Amino acid sequence: MKLSIFTVATPELEPEQLAEAAAQAGLHGIEWRYKMTSADTAQEAPSFWGNNRCTINPSGGLEELDRFKRAADRHGLVNLSVTPYLKAGDLEETERVLQAAQYMDAAYIRLGVPGYDRSQSFTELFELGRTYLKDAEKLCRKYGIKGLVEIHHGTIAASASGARRLVEGLDPNAVGVLFDPGNSVHEGFENYRMALELLGPYLAHVHVKNAGWHVKETTGDGSKDWGCMWAGLKDGMVPWRQVIADLISVGYDGYLGVEDFSGQFSDSSRMLNHFSEYIGGLLAEKPSDV
Repeated sequence: MKLSIFTVATPELEPEQLAEAAAQAGLHGIEWRYKMTSADTAQEAPSFWGNNRCTINPSGGLEELDRFKRAADRHGLVNLSVTPYLKAGDLEETERVLQAAQYMDAAYIRLGVPGYDRSQSFTELFELGRTYLKDAEKLCRKYGIKGLVEIHHGTIAASASGARRLVEGLDPNAVGVLFDPGNSVHEGFENYRMALELLGPYLAHVHVKNAGWHVKETTGDGSKDWGCMWAGLKDGMVPWRQVIADLISVGYDGYLGVEDFSGQFSDSSRMLNHFSEYIGGLLAEKPSDV
């Protein structure tokens, strides 16, 4: 397995700084965040989902893509993914992202998945998601880029079971699943090895982060209000040693991409070094020890 970084987690770094830090930490690939940044947002302090300086701005055209591509190439890193925030059903924007990914020589993009907030029935949302993915599959084949469905809380693909049902019957060479056990702490937990076995040929990529539950408040009748929050890679509920053992057991040999939102390190370079040392160390252990 190899290591990568999704740049949503490195908001204060320019692409050139990120690529240098990633190479120094021993990483192998970069997943570039792809999203429009408004002029007002660009004036704010750096943040994961706001003024993220390590984000490809779609309005920048080929000049913007060249800048990010060169940053990775200069340090011998793979441009692994162009990662947008697509809406299920938006095929026009999906094709635009695929064109950018093809230009960047990237292997993946992230596809849209309907969110679930009780305002629409699961049946309606599932039909929307399936129709979109069938059309997106054709586009992914056209451009030679694999589209990924991310396991994510708040969506109809909150678990491996939900994601597998959504992609069932599609070409796993064109559409795959991004396994994210950190997201599954919030919603969608299943036994890790069973989840990986269930995904089978659709398992395409893995994100590395962690989270945990805590009591936010206790009400007057004594009942507790629980909440989930991000945690350091070693501090949350995901047992990464076990997850890696389970990945080994199913023969996964792709990338592990860090997406740490814990804020444990004020400097993203330190976060990258911690990720490389911790996860790289687990990978270096003998399978019998893991």
